[in-house]
Amino acid sequence: MEHEFWHERWAKEQIGFHEGTVNQYLHDHWPELAGSGTEAVFVPLCGKAHDMWWLHDRGHPIIGVELSDVACKDFFEEVGEKAMVSPGEPFTTFTHGNLQLWCGDFFQLVPQDLKHIRLVYDRAALIALPPEMRKDYVNHLTAVTPDNTTILLITLDYDNNEMKGPPFSVSDDEVHQLFSDDYSITQIHKQDMAHDSPFAKRKGLSKGATESVFKLIKK
Repeated sequence: MEHEFWHERWAKEQIGFHEGTVNQYLHDHWPELAGSGTEAVFVPLCGKAHDMWWLHDRGHPIIGVELSDVACKDFFEEVGEKAMVSPGEPFTTFTHGNLQLWCGDFFQLVPQDLKHIRLVYDRAALIALPPEMRKDYVNHLTAVTPDNTTILLITLDYDNNEMKGPPFSVSDDEVHQLFSDDYSITQIHKQDMAHDSPFAKRKGLSKGATESVFKLIKK
């Protein structure tokens, strides 16, 4: 899954992973992480998720990192907002008030970039990556975020014979394998995938598919 894979998916609008609405698990469980606070939130591999507007509307400054400039432009244009674009290396920055999308490679982030972050929202980053890339993703996320950072992580688990990702199936056991060295892990919700889930409808996943929500706190 090189950069060109994602650029091609966005160029061809092959973005079945994009929900188009605010994620219900974010809506239901975010207060458990953030309370009534308004700390800055980091959203890795953010695409053009409406979730960032939802978080922003609740007072959170946002930094999202996304490889595709198409996604970054669409994020603002689809809601009729304008962003100030600042070309640069390794990231071109799209800024609207205290909401920023950094267009570039997640793996180019350094700890200084996220030194003020205490909250992370991952709905579509870990599950966007094939198995061979997930440990590298977790290691880098751990390296660039401060201690005591809290992550809301949402995953899917399904029969790999029924669908070819992304989004990929990530089991609860794999979450523990990937994160347990550096994070305390609490599974705060698990349920069968809803019949009207965009993944279930689009891919015809069986009733055995599940969705899980985790609260992770960096040690």
